[in-house]
Amino acid sequence: MAGSKTGTLYSIMTFGESHGPFIGVVIDGIKPGIEIDETALQQEMTRRRPGQSSVTTPRQEKDRARIVSGVFEGKTTGTPLCIIVENEDQRSKDYGQIKDIYRPGHASFTFLKKYGMFDYRGGGRASGRETAMRVAAGAIAKQVLAGHGIAIHGFTRQIGSFIARTVDYNTIETNAVRCPDPEIAPQMVGFIESIAEAGDSVGGIVELHITGLPAGLGDPVFDKIDAELAKGIMSIGAVKGVEFGDGFAVANQLGSQTNDVFFQNESGEILPRTNHAGGILGGISTGQPLVLRLAVKPPSSIRKEQITVDKSGKEINLSIGGRHDPCICPRVVPVAEAMAALVLLDLLLIQEAILENRADVELDQPAQAIVDAQILLLLKEKENPARKGTGASGEQIEEWCRQLGLDAERVKGLLGG
Repeated sequence: MAGSKTGTLYSIMTFGESHGPFIGVVIDGIKPGIEIDETALQQEMTRRRPGQSSVTTPRQEKDRARIVSGVFEGKTTGTPLCIIVENEDQRSKDYGQIKDIYRPGHASFTFLKKYGMFDYRGGGRASGRETAMRVAAGAIAKQVLAGHGIAIHGFTRQIGSFIARTVDYNTIETNAVRCPDPEIAPQMVGFIESIAEAGDSVGGIVELHITGLPAGLGDPVFDKIDAELAKGIMSIGAVKGVEFGDGFAVANQLGSQTNDVFFQNESGEILPRTNHAGGILGGISTGQPLVLRLAVKPPSSIRKEQITVDKSGKEINLSIGGRHDPCICPRVVPVAEAMAALVLLDLLLIQEAILENRADVELDQPAQAIVDAQILLLLKEKENPARKGTGASGEQIEEWCRQLGLDAERVKGLLGG
C-alpha cells in the first residue's frame, strides 16, 4: 500500500497489522560500521509498549525487538536493516461484534471508501500498533544522532486543563504520564483515572526539545525543517496539530514581540537573543534548541455510549469494550521523539552530502587547472620538440589558452610563468 515509506537518504518502510503474527520495519540508508546498542533499542520499545500503568491499556505486549538483517558483530553492514516484533496479546474475537459498525473516530469508513476492504481486528494498518516500528527505527536514528551531539527530550506538557509549569528532564520518566513537572504529574494521573472510570477518554499536548542541532539543516521553500518535521509528526494517527516555537500564540502578538533579535556574545559569536521561532529561521535550523508541540486527540475507543450506524445504515447504540488507553499522550512521547529523530537524521545526511559536493567542487578547480597545464605542455612539445623543457613565453601560453578556451592566468601560475 502507498504511504508506508518515508525518508530520502535515511528511509524506512513499516509493515504488518495489529492482529497479524508480526509487525516490522525495514531501514535503508544507514551507513556501515555504526555500533548498535540493542539494550537502548529495547528500552525505547519498552517506553512505548502497552501495559505500563493505570493510565494506559492493560494489554501485555512485550514488544521485543529482533534485528534480522543489516547488523553483523554488533555493527551495521550498510545493507537494509530489518527489525521485527511479534504480536503476543491480540483478542481478535473482541472485534467480531462490531466488524460491520462504523466506529466513531475510527478509520474503517475511510479505508472502505479507499480500498473496499478493512481489517477490523484492532484496525490493521490504521492501528496505533504500527507506531512500535517507528520507535524501533527512531531508536537506531537516535543512536546515530547522539554521536553528533543531538538529543531529543519529549514530555507531556498538558492533559486536559492540567499544564506542566516547570520542565525537569530528570522527572519525565519517573511518573506514568511522562510529565516534567513533579507537582502537576500526580494531578494529571488522577484526572485520567477519573475520566477512564467514567468510560471516556482525554487528549493533551506533547512537547519536544531538540538540542545540539547544527545550524543549516533544512532547505528553503518546500523542504523546510519545520515542514519536514510537521509531516513526520502529523503522520502519527492521534496527532491533530503541530506548532513550533511560540506557535499559535503569535496570532495575538506583535512583530516586536516575536522577532528574535541578534547579539554578539563575549566569545564574538553572533546569536539570536531569544527563541520565539523555536530554533528555525527561513525553514533552516539556527543551532538553537528546536521546540515543537503536538496536539494529541482523545482515544476514539470509549465505553461511553454513542449513536452511530452500521454498513446498512441502521442506527446503533455503541459502547466499545476491550482494553484501550484512556489517554494516549504518555505513549505518544516516544513515538514523537522517534519521528523527529527519523526526519532529523535524514536532513543531517542530506546536509552532509551537500557539504561533500561543495568540497568536491572546490577541489575540482585546481585539479582542472593541472589538466589545463598538462594539455599545454603536450601541445608545446608536439609543435616545437626542439624547445622541450625550455619553457614557453607568456604570449605563447596566452595564445594557446585562447585557442583551447582555458584560463591563462591560472595555467601560467601553475607553470611558473
